[in-house]
Amino acid sequence: MVWAQKFQNEFGAARKPFVETIATPNHADSHYSVGQTATLQITARQGGQPLNGVTLRYRVGKEMFLPAEADSTTFVDGEATITLGTMQEPGFLACQYEFSTADGKAWHDLVKVAFSPEQIETFTPNPRDFDAFWQKALKDARKVPFDAEYHPVPDATDEQLETQLVHLRVGKEKWIYGMLTRPKDGKKHPVVLCPPGAGSTKVLPSDLFGNMDMIYMKIEIHDNDPRIPDEEYNSMRAKKCDGYMRRGMESKETYYYKDVYVGCARALDFLCSLPDWDGKNAIVTGGSQGGALTIITAALNEKATLCAAFYPALCDLTGFLHQRAGGWPKFFSVFYKDSRIDIPNDQATETLQYFDVVNFARRLTVPTFMSWGYNDDTCSPTSVWSAWNVITAPKTKDITPTSGHWRFPVSQQRCLDWMKNHQK
Repeated sequence: MVWAQKFQNEFGAARKPFVETIATPNHADSHYSVGQTATLQITARQGGQPLNGVTLRYRVGKEMFLPAEADSTTFVDGEATITLGTMQEPGFLACQYEFSTADGKAWHDLVKVAFSPEQIETFTPNPRDFDAFWQKALKDARKVPFDAEYHPVPDATDEQLETQLVHLRVGKEKWIYGMLTRPKDGKKHPVVLCPPGAGSTKVLPSDLFGNMDMIYMKIEIHDNDPRIPDEEYNSMRAKKCDGYMRRGMESKETYYYKDVYVGCARALDFLCSLPDWDGKNAIVTGGSQGGALTIITAALNEKATLCAAFYPALCDLTGFLHQRAGGWPKFFSVFYKDSRIDIPNDQATETLQYFDVVNFARRLTVPTFMSWGYNDDTCSPTSVWSAWNVITAPKTKDITPTSGHWRFPVSQQRCLDWMKNHQK
């Protein structure tokens, strides 16, 4: 490691990878109609020289249902072509490819293409008592005072912005932490709530929205105090949060996510109770589990005015029961550690229909921005499309086919511009 640092300091870091690859579908936008044949051209260069005679191994199949056995072809003048085939129903085909160079280093990637994705339909039923169930849950939670505790964060506070760690009671037995940043100009501002991704990560200060003249709060949903030293925090979250996504699934009344969903809605209530809220703009945004909670909060809380979700989780949760990719946590699949179900499938599906993001997406009424990529193997594009297709509110999509479970900076900027243009 020391030698590598000295080499880099003396000769400079490489500005490109030694082996460069690009995968190009024969439809530039990665979209096909059902029945059309898709092919994929892989171009590979090593130090600028095209690969020759190198074996390319690949597996092609329905998204998240790839075969165990691989096929192969060979690079000729730096190019190899894979026939992906077609689909007879709306969905996604995936190709996992890999090759090794002469130095023994392996290179691999995942590419997915869409077939009539606008026609993907959800498998999730829409319960008759869905609205009554959630209206009662939120009404009950709103009877409980916030009992807010504020803790200063001096390192993230200056003449322009004030940052505080807030501990909020958002239900009878539910508490959350939030990192709250507010402009110190004495004016009224929009509020932005950011729910978290999966697991438990310490909430940290951010000045992004504060510098855009907005009040911003990023929350942690498991009541884990971020002031605890990292080693202790990591030990605590491993014990406290393991398997939370399936905890209490026996009933919609006991499922762990019930208090989480309502807690996020109450967190937005809290932001809208601040004296420096402008009284007009209440924005929710997040990615992955945070994208799911963004849609859920915007559907549950009538104060929400904008919904901006990135690659939302928890969409079309029973997809795997129908031999189609479902959303994270990939319940009913057999290849992901969080996917295990500890109760009979019919009991689980009875509960999950009340928590599936699709049924909240149906109920969105505010302008919605959604961004996702096709090479995502955490929140499958099939599941995201199933939610997108039921939204009847004004909506704007940002699809970058080559991204996975992450976003390009340009997508974040498009979202910020959209927020600015849609504020009241």
